[in-house]
Amino acid sequence: MKSQSGIRQHALSLLFAALFLGALAGQSFAGLAAYNEEQISHGQAPATYGEFVTSSAFVVDVAENWQSEYLQFFLFIIATIWFVQKGSPESKKPGDEGTGTDEEQRVGPHARPDSPRWAGASGWRRTLYSNSLLLVMGAIFVLSWWAQSLAGLVVYNEEQAEHGQQALDWTEYVMSADFWNRTLQNWQSEFLAVGSMVVLSIYLRQRGSAESKPVGLPHRTTAIESE
Repeated sequence: MKSQSGIRQHALSLLFAALFLGALAGQSFAGLAAYNEEQISHGQAPATYGEFVTSSAFVVDVAENWQSEYLQFFLFIIATIWFVQKGSPESKKPGDEGTGTDEEQRVGPHARPDSPRWAGASGWRRTLYSNSLLLVMGAIFVLSWWAQSLAGLVVYNEEQAEHGQQALDWTEYVMSADFWNRTLQNWQSEFLAVGSMVVLSIYLRQRGSAESKPVGLPHRTTAIESE
């Protein structure tokens, strides 16, 4: 019973971990098939599964999706500190902009007995922990962006060599149209999705979802609150 209770308590993260791994595996097999079709059409030997999933062709596709997702989270986290959207459950209430007082955030002398240890600390430890979510999201974005740029450079230069054209160095590649075409097509879709969620959640509801206001709350109500 304890293990079942533990699974239920972590069901949301476990569900998305399973969906992520399933989608990643599906992408690897579909990508291998598409890659080998292209290899054969160019008179080259097909790759094995192991060769493909460790190739720059696979890494660049994975990394460019990851970096756009984590950029989305990074920007949304920092934007919701200072910007509000009246009526959206994705926003704080108008008037609550900013980082909040120590009392509101329950840090330092206002920390509870069961608060995280660094919430009650002082100096750099409290500052670091107070911004830890933003820092980690930003770090994952930068690392994914860097991985995308390196893998994309290899893929691009392989294509250049096939056409007898000059290879680029890293700086030239990250300034190229190919790199920014790959990057911006993902960014625009993420920004559209987040903006749509913010606005649509003002007027639409999903009963039982933490991402929605209670069905009967007025459109003007920004956060889940009693009137």
